[in-house]
Amino acid sequence: MTNASPRPGVPDKPTLDGLEAKWAPFWDEQGVYVFDRSAAREQVFSIDTPPPTVSGSLHVGHVFSYTQTDAVARFQRMRGKQVFYPMGWDDNGLPTERRVQNYFGVRCEPSLPYDPDFTPPENPGKQQIPVSRRNFIELCERLTIEDEKVFESLWRRLGLSVDWGHTYQTIDGNARAVSQRMFLRNLARGEAYQAEAPTLWDITFQTAVAQAELEDRERPSAYHHILFEADSGQSLEIATTRPELLPACVAVVAHPEDERYQKLFGTSVRTPVFGVEVPVLAHRLADPEKGTGLVMVCTFGDTTDVVWWRELDLATRCVLGRDGRFLPDPPTGLDTDKATAAYAQLAGATAHTARERIVELLRADDALVGEPRHFNHMVKFYEKGDKPLEIVTSRQWYLRNGGRDVEVREQLLARGRELAWHPEHMHNRYQSWVEGLAGDWLISRQRYFGVPVPVWYRCDSAGNATDELIVPSEDALPIDPTSDVPPGFTSAQRDAPGGFTGDPDVMDTWATSSLTPQIAGCWGSDDDLFQRVYPMDLRPQAHEIIRTWLFSTVVRSELEHGELPWSNAAISGWILDPDRKKMSKSKGNVVTPLDLLDQHGSDAVRYWAVSARPGTDTAFEVAQMKIGRRLAIKVLNATKFVLGLGAGAPQAEVTEPIDQALLARLAQVTGEATALLEGYDYARALEVTERCFWAFCDDYVELVKNRAYGDSGDAGAESARATLSQALSVLLRLLAPYLPFATEEAWSWWQDGSVHRAQWPVEASADLSSKGDASLLDVAASAITAIRKAKSSAQLSMRAEVAKVTARGPAGLLAALQRVAPDVRSAGRVAELIFEAVESEDLAYEIVL
Repeated sequence: MTNASPRPGVPDKPTLDGLEAKWAPFWDEQGVYVFDRSAAREQVFSIDTPPPTVSGSLHVGHVFSYTQTDAVARFQRMRGKQVFYPMGWDDNGLPTERRVQNYFGVRCEPSLPYDPDFTPPENPGKQQIPVSRRNFIELCERLTIEDEKVFESLWRRLGLSVDWGHTYQTIDGNARAVSQRMFLRNLARGEAYQAEAPTLWDITFQTAVAQAELEDRERPSAYHHILFEADSGQSLEIATTRPELLPACVAVVAHPEDERYQKLFGTSVRTPVFGVEVPVLAHRLADPEKGTGLVMVCTFGDTTDVVWWRELDLATRCVLGRDGRFLPDPPTGLDTDKATAAYAQLAGATAHTARERIVELLRADDALVGEPRHFNHMVKFYEKGDKPLEIVTSRQWYLRNGGRDVEVREQLLARGRELAWHPEHMHNRYQSWVEGLAGDWLISRQRYFGVPVPVWYRCDSAGNATDELIVPSEDALPIDPTSDVPPGFTSAQRDAPGGFTGDPDVMDTWATSSLTPQIAGCWGSDDDLFQRVYPMDLRPQAHEIIRTWLFSTVVRSELEHGELPWSNAAISGWILDPDRKKMSKSKGNVVTPLDLLDQHGSDAVRYWAVSARPGTDTAFEVAQMKIGRRLAIKVLNATKFVLGLGAGAPQAEVTEPIDQALLARLAQVTGEATALLEGYDYARALEVTERCFWAFCDDYVELVKNRAYGDSGDAGAESARATLSQALSVLLRLLAPYLPFATEEAWSWWQDGSVHRAQWPVEASADLSSKGDASLLDVAASAITAIRKAKSSAQLSMRAEVAKVTARGPAGLLAALQRVAPDVRSAGRVAELIFEAVESEDLAYEIVL
């Protein structure tokens, strides 16, 4: 970058208006935030920036968390680091597909051929037009590019110090190549595998769902008490919320210590309506206090059914298809005429309709006890779905993540302890998630816009796919097996006898997002860059995706690199609405940031964001933005006033005690702010800096301004001006990470270059602290505050003369006051200042006006 900036001089009327439009292009033109990739790793501070989902609009929550990260980035840059701060766009997955479907009025139909001339309708109707997968993906890419432009414009307006020359998409060629390369290596090491298994399934999106994507929601339900018949002829009452799954029943379980059913363990009972014989078994997960203590195990009603099915080695009787409707044919075991006739009434029905029909069948069979008992309970949903999940059996790709491997789990727990968490207690969320894993990570999805699973399968002599995999070489990546041809084959052999077929699935979006360090660092395509930025220094993110994004990134890094992907994790909280509820698009209570930026200015909104402590949920508060705007305006006005006093001239010797005291205080504040920022506590760093700034403006400037004008001679004036100059320089740099526009504007009036490339002031301030006693500032401030209060109470002008001030207190404080007495008398217009030593802890003042 160049280090030039305009020197326009001090304007007559400083204003915040228009500063974003003025300085954002300047930063871009001058390359102020461009990363120098020639820097050695120890000189680099690299950030694993969260890529926002571009399938919608930004809301104030994004502004909140990204501003906090930006404050850290700006601080590190001023500390002399080359900051690797890329911006990514998370543009693959279901949200983008849904947006494209609604925006263009289309739906993907993979069986259709590609139409190179397809143009979506200008005014989409209610009926969505079917298009080929390739056409659909092209529309996804077209829309996300436009969305990204809008996002980038807003980020620039906010003042994010991103290197806009280094952006990425989670679906671009580099991201696909990185994701597929990592998958192939996982596959080669046995970490990725296929399995036919019960899978959580969203019937709306027609895709498998991973454990990390689940969301519990309260829904109405009802207990139905139904009667099973034991071999002895005894009727056994079982309470169930899903009577429609009765034809999928494979066992009845009870707790091994439940005395009521000890004699039944090892026997069998018959299901009502269908008359299927199932075993009665013991299992620790059965709750004796729930229902009658007996539980109907079906394949599959919930995840506990899956545990029982697996651990008790039960049969499989699946009745629900991927569309959420009952399969046309009854499962194995329903062989009698009565059973098949009963099942025929359920075939093709939704779960809700089948429930109504099975209740009528139970009543007709005298197997329903009383009426259903209604209640509300928690049901699992896909986080983006609107219907309860079902569990279907399907063949999917999995990645080992410690859910079934104790050794891997312990290693991932150790990595969690190794990571520096900000705030530290967020580590508990990570640990709880890892300890509670119930299985490996399901990474395949039955969707269209995503990173394809990069494998083909050999076909047998009949043209059917076998389990024999064909994998591409890494240098051929990225590939799409549904359109690309494996080595040694021709396109004519697709789905042909002895030929091949492509895997139709794509990877879970988290399987790609978990590789953001590798994608941003161009792992495998630009290893020189990757070695300079990886492992990264910081992962900033929200606390609710520790279980997804953070954990999955740790998993991928551990499996491939054997180390943490970053050394620090800075966790942000939620934005809460006035009712203390989380702001989210799904709740409809979000605030869009553009109006806020228009109304209050970027620096004011940034101030609100960085005032929140790391990991703390924060209320959306316009009042705090107004305080931030007041601070930003004060920066401009104070700079104009100080420069008007003659500050900014060549440095002179600082000789006066109060001047030396200010520099000592600045050294203390700078050291404290530096330590806090190094610990990622930007909020407290701002707090101590802001307190010092207001004390500088309200007390120190007022105390020395007469001397700076020359009222006490040249030596005193030069000392004041030199101190004002140094203090202003330090304070502008300390505030720059939070208020980038106001500080840049003020800096440009009297300094060359950008304040955001100026050296952080900690070293310079340390050199200035040796001569001064910072406590003198507090003594002088207490005196001038007492004088102002007396004038205000008497409704006099602050310029009114004071006849006499008598200061009483301990000798030490009086001696300190005597050292700054000339400035106190001048600022307060005090004719006579008297000192009386008394036994007390503090100074007290008697003021005669």
